Amino acid sequence: MTTSTSDWYLASGLPVPTWDADELQKPYWTGLREEVIRVQKCGDCGTWQWGPEWICHACRSFNMTWVPVEGRGRIYSWTRVWHPVHPVLADRVPYLAVLVELPAAGDIRMVGNLLGDASQTAEIGRPVTAVFEHHPDAPVPHTLLQWRVD
Repeated sequence: MTTSTSDWYLASGLPVPTWDADELQKPYWTGLREEVIRVQKCGDCGTWQWGPEWICHACRSFNMTWVPVEGRGRIYSWTRVWHPVHPVLADRVPYLAVLVELPAAGDIRMVGNLLGDASQTAEIGRPVTAVFEHHPDAPVPHTLLQWRVD
């Protein structure tokens, strides 16, 4: 699911997320701009992992590949944030941050925002779907991965 400019969840003025100079994270960020979630999978032992690393955490292989995964998961954990982590978020609190488990990717977990009413009940195990928040006109165009309850 895509969001329009009027539906942007995060305020402008936040630091722009991008890949590091070593470009390890580049496939993830370019994937989001294409509305594809890419995560790493070891080409030798098949272990999924997140965040990105040059080496497999399970077998120590350097044969890491980027694989597209379904943008569906379930809430593993959550918190309602009341204290803004950045000044531009002062008028955006409270908001819900979730840890989403991706069954299609070996149950790896990714952190994100849960869109919608901040007073909603975020239940452990509840299904969620990825939402791609595009910022094409930002100084550095980028896309954020958000989550919405199914």
